[in-house]
Amino acid sequence: MSPSESATRLEQSVCTIIRGQEKTIRNILACLISGGHVLLEDNPGTGKTTLAKAIAGSIKGADFSRIQFTPDLLPSDILGVSILNQKTAEFQFHPGPVFTDILLADEINRASPRTQSALLESMAEQQATIEGKRYQLEGLFFVIATQNPVEFRGTYPLPEAQMDRFAMQCSLGYVSAAEEADILASQNNGHPLDSLDPAVTLDEVIALQAAVSNIRISEELRHYIVALTNATRGLEDVRLSASPRASLSLMKVAQALSLFEGRDFVTPETIQDIAPDVIAHRLVIAPEAKFSGLTGRRVVEDILEKIPAPV
Repeated sequence: MSPSESATRLEQSVCTIIRGQEKTIRNILACLISGGHVLLEDNPGTGKTTLAKAIAGSIKGADFSRIQFTPDLLPSDILGVSILNQKTAEFQFHPGPVFTDILLADEINRASPRTQSALLESMAEQQATIEGKRYQLEGLFFVIATQNPVEFRGTYPLPEAQMDRFAMQCSLGYVSAAEEADILASQNNGHPLDSLDPAVTLDEVIALQAAVSNIRISEELRHYIVALTNATRGLEDVRLSASPRASLSLMKVAQALSLFEGRDFVTPETIQDIAPDVIAHRLVIAPEAKFSGLTGRRVVEDILEKIPAPV
């Protein structure tokens, strides 16, 4: 099966579970095969957790773990801990849920910043250092984190370093009335997840990740990406700008998205389409500008209008 065929089958499988979110699903799957991680911010009940389960259920052989973040969660609850074996009188390491292919970090902003930061090393370097020993995370290791809007009670804003580890942030939002009625009908006799069959294997998804690097991107488009992220620096209303990691993520996600679109090259339109999801969440807006309604997405959209794309 070609990479393009694997991508199509994976996308179609997830879309049978999540209705009315085709564009967002494609972007999230592009994030998966680009090697990045995604942060979903939305109101409760919009399908964030179901989406994570649908992706995991569509990949045969993929391990899936879920962490429900709460204020009393500890870093060891995520990474693992060594426990004394009474019979051997030796400490035995018990891996935490981070040792998996797909990790759902549910309501990540309900835990303290210290616990949130336990994922920093794993997300950046695909490894975990526990009690002075380094463990490699094998397989996909794709983090899907969900967070409630920061205005909700009992939430902690994610540290800037943590936000920068997410390749992209997006929202599902509410579907149309007709699509919501379809959801009701599809769950009349049980949840569709219960009968979901895998569409691709874990090896095929890993092959997809390898195929992303073969998607051509021109020198002009690489400079265009750098120009977009550089434009966030030095703005009076932006306290923290996009990092070079943002440029890398934008290039990789654009390559992955091109694969889903059936092309072996990146176009300026693909970069423009995904740029707000990749860059906006990394920006810290000055409080006075934030109070006047300025958002990271608005900043990125203004930059896209001002900087001409290569032709």
